[in-house]
Amino acid sequence: MTRREFITLLGGAAAAWPLAARAQQPDRRRRLGLLQGLAAIDAEWQRRFGAFKQGLQELGWNEGRSVTFEFRFADAKPERLPALASELVEANVDVIVTNAAQPIEAARKATSTIPIVMASVGDAVGAGYVASLARPGGNITGLTLVATDQSTKRLQLIKEIVPTLIRVAVFWNGNASGHRLQLREMELASPGLGIALQSLPIRNADQIDNGLRAAMQANAQAIVTMDDPLIQSERARIVEFAMRQRLPVMGEFRPVPEAGGLASYGPNQIDMWRRAAIYVDKIFKGAKPADLPVEQPTKFELVINLQTAKMLGLNVPDKLVALADEVIE
Repeated sequence: MTRREFITLLGGAAAAWPLAARAQQPDRRRRLGLLQGLAAIDAEWQRRFGAFKQGLQELGWNEGRSVTFEFRFADAKPERLPALASELVEANVDVIVTNAAQPIEAARKATSTIPIVMASVGDAVGAGYVASLARPGGNITGLTLVATDQSTKRLQLIKEIVPTLIRVAVFWNGNASGHRLQLREMELASPGLGIALQSLPIRNADQIDNGLRAAMQANAQAIVTMDDPLIQSERARIVEFAMRQRLPVMGEFRPVPEAGGLASYGPNQIDMWRRAAIYVDKIFKGAKPADLPVEQPTKFELVINLQTAKMLGLNVPDKLVALADEVIE
């Protein structure tokens, strides 16, 4: 064999080595961390995770074969989140997926290198999680709700259903930066609607009952809730109390009217979790969070519980019923 023939043969073999190596050593299994403020048994969490898991499967990521899940649940106890986030970092997961302000804050403080995907959050820019929607920077990306704009819309909707409404109690997580932004927008809009707001910040589940009693003492005529794992986990208790006092409850998302509240208005959370799988797929394939623009929802859902309206003696305007994406009868 001549020297030229040997070099040619060697070059061809070298070019084939990466292909052979890939054929013999399939891509490694990814480890995906899920940090969740709700409990594992919460029906809404199960629906959201089901949509997320289906999204991953459609993109070729199957549990046990190409991806494994590391779950951490705070069970509506926000004080547990920092330790749970640290556990995921110590487990050396490839990506952390979470939603809502407090879990995102916990994940962000726990790591500046592991990619974090937000399945949803009130205002990603306003809260400082990303530099901008187009160029997030850092290790965080995902989906944001634009909740500050929607908070005013919810006030307008409940005023349409209850024209005599003048006093509204607002339940929000006092530890959530996004909720403070929403409250500010509501405070700016409420005078124009002839509504006086009662701010009721809740920082743990033990404060729910005190908040409900405060609402009654202030003669609130309705309750508006902001979505958050803490508030969301207590939705049944809030709605049950409100119904005993004949108070309509307006929430951000479908679980509130499903629990017996009057209505909700906001993005489809199930769809947002499904879309979060697309971000995970891109990161698994080498994309950097800093280069993946943050997505905003394009579809907003109005859900009205007509059975609750009837029990409260309220007449929902026909135009709202016609506009509703779902009517619970």
